[in-house]
Amino acid sequence: MSRPVTQDRPVAPGRAGRRTRRILISLLVLVALLVGADFGLAAFAEHTVSQKAREQLRLTADPSVTIHGFPFTTQAIGGDYHHISLSASGVPIQDLRDVAVNAELNDVSAPLSDLVNGNTSAIKIGTLEAQVTIKASDIAKVSPLTNIQDLRIEPSSIEYVQTGQDAGSSDGQKQDQQNEDKSKAGIRISGDVKIAGQQFEIFCFAMIELHGKSIDIVPQRLQYGNDKETTVVPQSVQKALLPNFKASINTGNLPFEVTPTAVQVNSGSVTIKGKAQNVTFSGAAAGR
Repeated sequence: MSRPVTQDRPVAPGRAGRRTRRILISLLVLVALLVGADFGLAAFAEHTVSQKAREQLRLTADPSVTIHGFPFTTQAIGGDYHHISLSASGVPIQDLRDVAVNAELNDVSAPLSDLVNGNTSAIKIGTLEAQVTIKASDIAKVSPLTNIQDLRIEPSSIEYVQTGQDAGSSDGQKQDQQNEDKSKAGIRISGDVKIAGQQFEIFCFAMIELHGKSIDIVPQRLQYGNDKETTVVPQSVQKALLPNFKASINTGNLPFEVTPTAVQVNSGSVTIKGKAQNVTFSGAAAGR
């Protein structure tokens, strides 16, 4: 007696589709959990570095810290970070009280255990580029600029500072951009000065120069009005007033032991740029 032939039942298309969807959903959930854990670990590391930077820079609030690159976990395990950004405001440096610091840290070595424990002395920085911005309100507190009321700062070309004329450009700054010597720049300082008991608005055109740890403001000439409508100040008056615009700003040692290499005048502020190599994160507090 022969047995009846049986055939395997085909899997219903709907059931196979549901199984595939469950697998995909599980994978997506796993990926989301891993990504979330990675971001969470990165946020913890950024917060730790931020708190230590706050202590060393003597700030009232945590600075902004961003650890670039994804995934963070592989960088943390290896202890090598390609790029970290730090920015802070209200940093006290020497006699300056409201300095803004922006730093780009590259090729950073920080063992995970030291990073978690806040051991910043173990954090090594391969190369660092920093910008320190000093506001006009801070510069106005430097003697003898304290004699000038409502002090304001604007950029000016070196050509215009020295001669009162801009050759080859309408705004006078194109030539300065091509100037290889970035350790000096033209600056226009304006404010109210008392002359014979009367208040006058004076515009001083000066050079601002880097000399070691100091920024020197060297006045060249004065005028009434602005750089579009010039009124020549008599030499006798210039001789009496120019010393009021001559000042030296001591920056001490900049954060992260940065060596100043360039100065830039902005509207309302002056920015010092510098670089450093093979420094430690604990050097952020140098000179303060």
